This record gives sequence, structure tokens and C-alpha cells, in this order.
Amino acid sequence: MDAIITDTYSVYFNEEGYRVLNQHLKKERYSKLFVLTDENTHRDCLPVFLSSLETNLEVEIIEMEAGEIHKTIDTCVQIWHALSELGADRRSLLINLGGGVVTDLGGFVASTFKRGFPFINIPTSLLAMVDASIGGKTGVDLGNLKNQIGVIRQPEMVLVIPGFLETLEKRQLNSGFAEMLKHGLISSGKYWGDLKDVKANDPMDPYIHTSVMIKNQIVLEDPTEKDMRKVLNFGHTLGHAIESHFLEKGEDKALLHGEAIAIGMILEGYLSHRISGLGLHQLEDIKNTFLERFRKVNFTEADKHAIIELLKFDKKNTHGTINFVLLKRIGEAVIDQQVSEDLFMEAFTYYEE
Repeated sequence: MDAIITDTYSVYFNEEGYRVLNQHLKKERYSKLFVLTDENTHRDCLPVFLSSLETNLEVEIIEMEAGEIHKTIDTCVQIWHALSELGADRRSLLINLGGGVVTDLGGFVASTFKRGFPFINIPTSLLAMVDASIGGKTGVDLGNLKNQIGVIRQPEMVLVIPGFLETLEKRQLNSGFAEMLKHGLISSGKYWGDLKDVKANDPMDPYIHTSVMIKNQIVLEDPTEKDMRKVLNFGHTLGHAIESHFLEKGEDKALLHGEAIAIGMILEGYLSHRISGLGLHQLEDIKNTFLERFRKVNFTEADKHAIIELLKFDKKNTHGTINFVLLKRIGEAVIDQQVSEDLFMEAFTYYEE
């Protein structure tokens, strides 16, 4: 697969990624190399990564606990202390080897330690490959509120090694696939159609490449999310509120990110039908496609009211107004759409039918 080159960073795939990384390490003369993992990627991915690394640099491994529940400022403090004790300076390099939690948090740690030092993302989950590691968003959750603290800062490069997907269970793969389906919904009806035909054992490499290209192009046009980069948030306004709500209930009740935004895309698809002109046939296509891949979640009335209350914390909100990304049709999104609160309950009713 061809590399995706931008003015600020590039995305490399498979063996070319390792080759470019090793060249980069020789050229840049970093003072020290740090690798951030969680316990899963330390076990399953780190040995593979280290076997492909060619450097005389001292390599220090920092391990965090796995899971969204640990994507907190407290974890950052622990890692900042580790970096300080291990002698990190502004000419050090941090490689984030993990899923979206590791790349989001690791990017934030590197962007803020000593006012910032370089980092590279090597995503190991499908979600991180097609979404979290691309585009420069870094940060952590504030309590159960998703991604409230963070900065936008681009990595030195991103290495996408699809072989790491072999370490994932089906539920994690499905979570990432939801973001890929979103890329079709907001930008390409053809890609949406292609993804609907993907079977469990089909090679994912070409689809990963397409999703990275779609996200990267949107980010290039609007790096700081002032305008059209907001389309990447389709399904995320209600989806993040759903994810936050169930995260608060404990790990046994928590939904994966893709599971929550799959519901969010059905709900916001319904809002699109009511507000921005999405046709009923396309709405039904969206609902059926997601429910074929994701189990239906039962919401109590209390759940729904709590989720709606959480909408006020969404990062797209301005001047006290909740702003949605909605669809005019599959493949075309519109931003900054205001929605009457009475439609939220209607959307949940449609999901439950």
C-alpha cells in the first residue's frame, strides 16, 4: 500500500513503515527512545515491534493499564513521572504502541511534557489505525466525559501494520469497523456499499488504506476543526454521551467506542431523516447495517434522560447550543445542525423498533 504523505506527517504501511522508521531514527539523532504500551500490547505486539527496530538508542518501555477507564490525567501524571525519572528531554522520542487509548493519551503526554517533545503512533487496533492515531487529536477523559482534556498536535509519523490485528478479538475489530462505515456515510456512498459487502475473513488492508485517506483528506482541509473536520463527528454527539453513560456504570457495563457510535449513527441517522433530508430508504439501510453487526442495547427511561443530559458536554457545542453533524444523504454530511430536544426521544424509539 502506498504511503499517505502530508505537509506535517505521513502514514506508512507494513514493512515500508519499519524501513522509514529506522531511517528516521538514524537521521534525527534522538537522545533516548521511549515506547508506551498497555499490558496487552506489551505482551502481543512489543516483541514483534522490537524485532523490527534497528537502533543503537537506549529503549525504555513504559506500560500503562489497558482500557478506557485508565484514559485519565492520573495515568498521565504517572507517565510524566516515569519520563522524568528515566531522563527524558526535549530531544527524546515517544512511540505509542497500542490502541486508541494509548495513542490519544501518549500523544497528549508527549505534547505537554517539557512543553512538548516528538512522538510517533503505531496503532495496534483497527479503531486506532483508521481513526484515533490519524489527525493529531490527543487527550484524556475527564471523569466519564470523553476527551474533554487535550491538544491537537501532529505525530512525526504513523505506522499502520495490519498484522497487529491478528491479536484482536472480533468485538474489537467490529468497534473499528464502525468508524470505517462512518467514513462511507460522511464522504462516499460507494465506500459505504463496498464495506457492507466485507466478510469476516476478507483482507482489511485496502479498506484501512481508503479510510486513512478519507480521514486524512478531511483533516488536511481543516486541521483544527473550525469547519468541515466536524463531519468526522457524525454519530459521536449521541454516541459519546452513550459511551460516557455506560462507562460510569463500570467496566462490566461499558460499551466499546465503536459499539456506542454505531448506536449514535442510527440515532443521528433518524435525526437526519427528520431535519436534513436523509431519505427513509437510506435511514433503514443505516439501521439494518449496524444492527447486523452490533447487538441492540436496551435503554431504560433513566438511561435515555441521563444520556440526553450528557449532551451539554459535547465539544462541538457553542454558546449553549448542541450542534450535530447530520446527513443529507449517504456520502454527504452537513455540520452545525441544531436539533429540538423532543426529537431525541423519537430517535431512541426508532432505534428500539
